[in-house]
Parts: sequence; structure tokens; C-alpha cells
Amino acid sequence: MPRLPRTGLVLALLSSAATAQGQDEPLVLDPDVSFDPSVDFGFDDDIFAGAFDEEEQSATEAWFEDFTIRISQSTSGQINNHSIDLGAFGKFPKQADLETNRLQFNVRYQNPIAPGWLIQGSMWYRVYWNQDYEYTTNQDSIDTEGQLNDLFIQRSSGAHSFKLGRQTVVWGETAGNSVLDIINNSEFRDFTIIDIEDARLSQAMLVWDFFGTDNSSSLSTFVNLYPEFNPAPVRGSPLFFDPGFNLPDYSRDGKILLEAGTQWKKSFEGSDIAVMAAYLYENQLRYDPPLPGSADARPDINDFLLLGFSANRAIGKLLLNFDLAFSHNILADSFAFPGTSSLSTPVNLRKDQIGTSFGFEYAIDNEQNVSLGIQAQTLLDAEEGLQPGQTLTNDGVFGSWLVRYSNAMRNGDLTLSATLQGDLAAESLLVFLGVDYTLDDNWSLSSQIISISAKSGSFLTVFDEDIRLGTTLTYSF
Repeated sequence: MPRLPRTGLVLALLSSAATAQGQDEPLVLDPDVSFDPSVDFGFDDDIFAGAFDEEEQSATEAWFEDFTIRISQSTSGQINNHSIDLGAFGKFPKQADLETNRLQFNVRYQNPIAPGWLIQGSMWYRVYWNQDYEYTTNQDSIDTEGQLNDLFIQRSSGAHSFKLGRQTVVWGETAGNSVLDIINNSEFRDFTIIDIEDARLSQAMLVWDFFGTDNSSSLSTFVNLYPEFNPAPVRGSPLFFDPGFNLPDYSRDGKILLEAGTQWKKSFEGSDIAVMAAYLYENQLRYDPPLPGSADARPDINDFLLLGFSANRAIGKLLLNFDLAFSHNILADSFAFPGTSSLSTPVNLRKDQIGTSFGFEYAIDNEQNVSLGIQAQTLLDAEEGLQPGQTLTNDGVFGSWLVRYSNAMRNGDLTLSATLQGDLAAESLLVFLGVDYTLDDNWSLSSQIISISAKSGSFLTVFDEDIRLGTTLTYSF
């Protein structure tokens, strides 16, 4: 409780005493002095105005409020000793090993600088400690790295909105497993990230959104000013494999590459539909072997056309979703797992592909929800153009499925989650179990365990029987 000024305290005591004795009788302080409470001493009403208010924020403090900062220390590794049976190549022993040990700073900035204007950006900066694979790759020395996640300026006026800068565009309805979620490139370095939402990278884009008069329809158009491609796995990371030569980035050599697309969306009571078309480059590079005398593979890019349709339908606590994609002139043997590199094979054909993803999201109650997403794709006229004895890696119907479950308890301070992911051929299964606990307004703790099983022939074969355990302590302000 704030301390009253001495004058105010005296007046308060006098008024209280006067009330106790009655308003019609003067209060006697001294035998020779009387005091009438009705006397006006001439004080203004606002003489003490603001006396107890907190000091106004400084300009620096007000500016700092636009930032959200998160500092986290995370550690994870493969914890069980076992061996992998690689068939004709024999058994490969795997020992328990610490894989990641890093301190990360996440900074987010959002500021409505003026009516109709917004600036938003986010980035991370990491310090790789002892036994992190980045530390080992850096010749047993502490290494650092930073990345700009997004940075754009937005102008909204009437029915129009423009965004310019690094950002992401999401078209699919099926969360985490959509055939339409292929506009932005992605990066999977290790098993601390397994969902496309977390691995998605921003790109330099101009996005224009136009909303109908009743806001039930919208038209969204993007132009990617500098298309990028999935980075090759970082040397030393669990997903890295050494082909015996370098996998460089694509050299543009002065070429101007652009991507563009448009989506029209319409909302009805309980449902949405959308149609879309885009001219894109495949996010995953194809590498041809090096020329004689060179240590660098030759990256190959491929442009294609995408036509899509998406829809959702809400039925009580259930949300159904559906995506459909037709891709014209894609590489026939693109690698199925994002973020990994694919080397060209004798089959180097461009073909058409049709794919669909569908599933549901169900709110069991206010604390629990579950979702399912299934993705299936197939090449059209798959055998056309093949030489005798040639086969395709992506033969028949291929794809994946994803199941998520989340349960928030203790007023949201404790969250239990589970993610299961596998392929349609039932050759691999990845199980992710997580616990997130909020200690107070600033501190939180999370732990996760990942189990992988894979059959011979799966691209996850080398991770069969792996069990990974990780923990992260986070301070946010």
C-alpha cells in the first residue's frame, strides 16, 4: 500500500474524527481552538492527482515490449546400444551417443508501426557446445550459427493486404501431412524436428490478399522472388550420409528464377473450399555425379505446374479435411523424405503425378484433441519411357500417415503429447512422446522420447531400433 503524504494523512484523520463526533458539532483540538469540517481550505481537487501513479514508461521500455525473447538449453541423444542388420553389408554397431547439446536464442519482433502497417520478424541464434555434432564437425570447437526465420512488412487497406519480405505460404488443410504444403522449402537436420510445420523455411515473397465484401471469399496471390531449395543434411548430423563427393547449392549463374501462384477461397457455414494453381520449382535438388576431376556433384533443378483443391467440413467437434494435387512435369524418382538429398538414377524422366491427403481433427474435450492425416500419391503412366530392366523408386502408390494426440492438464501448465508417423508400405514407424511443463510465467521444461523402427529397404533402415531422449529448459520474457 502506498504511503500517504503527511498533509493528506492529517486531513484524513481529522475527517474521520469529525465523522465520529457528528457533522453538527465542531471538533475540539485545543481548548482555545475549534475546527469546523465545513471550512474550505482552498485546495484544488487535483492537487494530489497522479501522486501515486507509476512513472511513465520510457521510450526504450515501450520499444522493447515489441520483442519476445526465448532462451533455451537443449540436449538429446541416442541412448541404447544395439546393432543394425544391413543384409549383405553385414551388421553395423550403434553405440549410445550424445547428438545435440546447444544453447538457442529465439527473438520475435512484431510492431504495428502505424494504422494499417505492421512489421514482423523472427530469428534464432545457436551456440553448439561440447559433444554436439556441430561441435564435432567444427574440429572439437564451439560453433555458432544464426538464421532469419521471417521478416516482412505488411500494409492493409480496405479489402487489400500486401506483405513483402521473408515469409511462408501454406495452402493445405491436412495439418502436417498435406500434398499442397510444398511451396516453401524445408530442412530436417536431426530428429529434434519431425513435423513439416517446424521444418518449413521462409522465402523472399510478395503476397497480395484480396477479401470479398462479406469476408466469405478471398483471393491470395504470391510471387517468390528468390526460390530456394532444401539444404543438404549438415555433415555430422544423424541424417547425413557421405556419398564420397560434395553436394553444393544450386548455382544460378545470373539466372532469374521466379515462382508464382494464386488461391481462391470461399467460406460457407461450417466449411471452406479452395482452388489454386502455381508455377513452382521442386524443393528437393537432384544431383548428378561429378565430372571427372571434380569433387562436386551437379545440382539439377526442375520446374513444374501445380493444380490443387482443398476443403474442410466442421461437424460438431470434428473437422474433416481434404487436399488434392495434380503436378505436371515432375521428376519421376524424387526422394520421398524432405530435407534429404537424392542422387540421380538412370531413370531421369518427367512425369505427371496426382496426390491426395485427407484426415480429421477431433476435439475430445477442452483439454484433449487428436488428429489423423494420410497422404497418398502415384505417378501417371509410370511405365512409359522406361528402358528394359528399369524400375522406379516411387512405384505404385506411396505416401505416409501421421497421428497426433495432445492433452493439456493443470490449467494448461502440463501438456502430454504423442505423434506417430509411418509410411503406407508399413516399412517404418516413428513414435514421438513429449511432456511440456510450465514452471511459471518465464520458465518451462520439456522432455521427449523418440523411437524408430524400420524394415530393410526403408530409407530409415540405418535408424532401426534407435531410441532418442531429449530435454529442453526454456526461459521466456
